[in-house]
Amino acid sequence: MTNSKLLFSLLLAGSVGTVSAQSLKDARAAIEAENYGKAKTILQQLVTKQPKNGDNYFYLGQVYLVNDRADSAAAIFNQGLTADPKATINNVGLGYVDLLKKDKAGAESKFALATAKLGKKDYEPLLEIGRAYIETPEPDYAKALEYLTQAKAKNTKDIAIPLALGDAYRGLREGSLAYTSYGDAMDIDQNSVKAKVGQAIIVRGAQAYDEAVTQLEAIAAETPAYAPTYRELAETYYQWSRMPGTTDEKYLELNKKGVAQYKKYLEAAGDNSLEAKIRYADFLVYSRQYDELQTVSEELAKNPSVDPKIYRYLGYNAFQKTKDYPKALEYLNQMFSKMEKDRVIPLDYMYLGMAEIATNSPKPAAAGADSTATAPVLTPENTANIQKGIANIKKAIDGDKELLGEVAELAFAKYQEQELQTAVSLFGLVGEYKDTPYYFDSHYYAGEGSYQIGFKKDTQAKDAEGNYVNQDLRNQAIADFANAQKELTIIETTDNKEAQDKYLINALYYKAFSALGSDDMAQPKGDFVAPFQKLIDTINQRGTQEKNKAYLVDGYTYIGLFHYLKQDTAKAKQNFQKVLEIDPANEDVKGYLEALK
Repeated sequence: MTNSKLLFSLLLAGSVGTVSAQSLKDARAAIEAENYGKAKTILQQLVTKQPKNGDNYFYLGQVYLVNDRADSAAAIFNQGLTADPKATINNVGLGYVDLLKKDKAGAESKFALATAKLGKKDYEPLLEIGRAYIETPEPDYAKALEYLTQAKAKNTKDIAIPLALGDAYRGLREGSLAYTSYGDAMDIDQNSVKAKVGQAIIVRGAQAYDEAVTQLEAIAAETPAYAPTYRELAETYYQWSRMPGTTDEKYLELNKKGVAQYKKYLEAAGDNSLEAKIRYADFLVYSRQYDELQTVSEELAKNPSVDPKIYRYLGYNAFQKTKDYPKALEYLNQMFSKMEKDRVIPLDYMYLGMAEIATNSPKPAAAGADSTATAPVLTPENTANIQKGIANIKKAIDGDKELLGEVAELAFAKYQEQELQTAVSLFGLVGEYKDTPYYFDSHYYAGEGSYQIGFKKDTQAKDAEGNYVNQDLRNQAIADFANAQKELTIIETTDNKEAQDKYLINALYYKAFSALGSDDMAQPKGDFVAPFQKLIDTINQRGTQEKNKAYLVDGYTYIGLFHYLKQDTAKAKQNFQKVLEIDPANEDVKGYLEALK
């Protein structure tokens, strides 16, 4: 995907050559309307009929870029250079491909070739280089301005130049200059819908999404046949839905509106090609509209050889809709094996990692199942695959920090579904990023979840008499308890008041029980005593004794039990009596006190 995350709308009328003007004009008109399927057909015919015209290759290559086929585009550009060495604008296309591959040096070298022998009125390569720097996934708007300013000095009549300048200034958040540039475009053509749309997008850039929608809807009503307006409306709704604090209901509402606008876009563009459907599926991926994606992907699956992206859609659906994690993993592995590396997006790594973790994690017991039944044990292969999954999700987050929120949401969902191993792995990963708003939530739930996993394994490692009969499972439980203590210590030691108010007491409780679970009560070391005592002190200091009676009872009981086992009668009695002050009917503690007489 390009920087707009929707389409690569690189081309406008009036930028390259005049040879075979009528036919090329038709192709460029189709591109202007974003009917790329029609444009591709016309340009393929032009290349066949006029194989020596390098401009035809340039436009055809651009259509391939729109469809995210950089390698195919590069092949077309090279054919153009071979067929017509004077059409050096194809070097601009090759330079853009280098930018897509993050080869800036290679791009600059090809741009230099394209501009080395320009005449006084030759501005088209400068314009296209400017656009390339705007539309690359890692834009360089300052570089774009350099080339576009040179293009403007050579030609003040081509509307494409001020339109591109407006895009560059908008990227630099120079709203006033962007607005002026779009105004310059309307001075050339007062009916330029693209200029009006550009001005509306400036408003969107200021996060005034409701106003942007109002302006774009007015433009669509005035010129309903201009397809790109609907695409920008779809993008506006998508960006609006990603605003912090958006409720789930609002998110769903906004993206449904976005999907409706994208459907209008496809209808207005008149592009029924398979590539157009793939671009629609891309939009559904970014807007997380999995119900609609399922419908589209089932249709696209009839042509799996057309584009490896189809396996992306099938994989995402298998994960989200049917929760068939092994199938999701199979589809995504197919995608990775078939797709060029530069076409892979961070979200692909996230879903690949999630599928690896979910496929290899022990599944929760069925409702009503015997909790003492043999637990599924993580094999070394499972463990290795889970770690590989975590590494892939980390790669996704490093590529797009916005995915942190989605990984956190998935972690919470897995936690609620009691897929605790998956949830803990994800919470642990999110907790590595201190600047995320989920930092403390992730550490707390990673800790509590690790305790629960360890408790279940510890229980299942024992026979009916409480003797350990599965040492491997016991060792796993101890490791889980240790991880719980590590994660919960983050909550215990922070000075973040909000995190402490929200989690401290529970964190101390589960930390204490994790230490208890790790101990050997036949010969206790007593590492659980300090966290239980801190739990008691914290509850008393905060004046929340009534709310936390059960925690106080557990704390005093286990501290008393430790001293009881160590034959420290005075301390044992002291703590057991504290229990009876809170819970006078506690028969277990009464039994211990009776034994101490």
